[in-house]
Amino acid sequence: MLTKRQNNILKMIVEQYIKLAKPVSSKLLCKHFKCSSATIRSEMASLEELGLLEKTHTSSGRIPSENGYRYYVDHLMEFKKMDLEDMRKLQIIFKNHELVLSDCISKSLQLISDMTSYTSIVLGTSSHENLLKQIDVVPLDESQLIVLVVTDKGHVEHKNLKLEDVSLDEVKKTVNLINKLIIGTPIDEISTKLEYEIKPIIGQYVNQHEQIYNAFYTVFTDFQNQNINIVGKNNILKQPEFSNVDKIRDIFNKLEDHETLEQISEDDDNNINIYIGRESHIDDDMTVIKTKFKTANDEGTIAIIGPKRMEYDRVVSMLEFIKENIER
Repeated sequence: MLTKRQNNILKMIVEQYIKLAKPVSSKLLCKHFKCSSATIRSEMASLEELGLLEKTHTSSGRIPSENGYRYYVDHLMEFKKMDLEDMRKLQIIFKNHELVLSDCISKSLQLISDMTSYTSIVLGTSSHENLLKQIDVVPLDESQLIVLVVTDKGHVEHKNLKLEDVSLDEVKKTVNLINKLIIGTPIDEISTKLEYEIKPIIGQYVNQHEQIYNAFYTVFTDFQNQNINIVGKNNILKQPEFSNVDKIRDIFNKLEDHETLEQISEDDDNNINIYIGRESHIDDDMTVIKTKFKTANDEGTIAIIGPKRMEYDRVVSMLEFIKENIER
């Protein structure tokens, strides 16, 4: 159990290091707490012995350890009201009624990524859990149409297609064939079924089958890949902790690995969860803050990834705001 002064010292060291990315010296703490340098050094040494602080080789100052960040998050971090300017920018997105929910989520995470210089991720419900209910087409003109893909959970995706010199009747024949043969198929299996069940026979029913087949194959492949959306991956390069080329390569490889990212969505609760360092399963110097969302037709996980030296209180308030607006 820490004393009140130790709590205050640890809190200040964490928040100063988050802000400046430099070890915090006893001199700075002396000015703030108005006590002798000997007292401060003694308290810092005690916190170091408890595993909450670390001493770097390049400075006499201290930085938070992984356990120090965890103690700060669990016991010292104060709830922070969202910055009014941050809130205003996000509200503009969610009040734009021309945007569908998936666009609101993507744009809000892009905005958070821009404002914080962290990486944002949205993971939708597993595409294996979404079954194809129906596809349909809406012609726009002689060469352009919209393909609508509807799942059994009521999720609707649309994609614009441009088909040169292809009749609408031929497109509708393809739609009828797909609806007849692969309704009820999990989204992540549709590309395979198209390849092995639709492609061998489509030529018997559709004259311009090659161009149409390729277009629909692309639609379903894109839909399947929308399960994971990463925004601002290159922001990792802006953080001083990640200047080692091998370290960056390893992090980028993990962010491209679907199995690693799927672990982010494995929690069952709907709280905002914070995973620091080794808990993140990405890198010892990274933190993942995430929460689940659920609406009548959609569910998934949104996460912010950044250095352990992350503005925890600010990110938590942003995620709470986005979650509240998604589920409203």
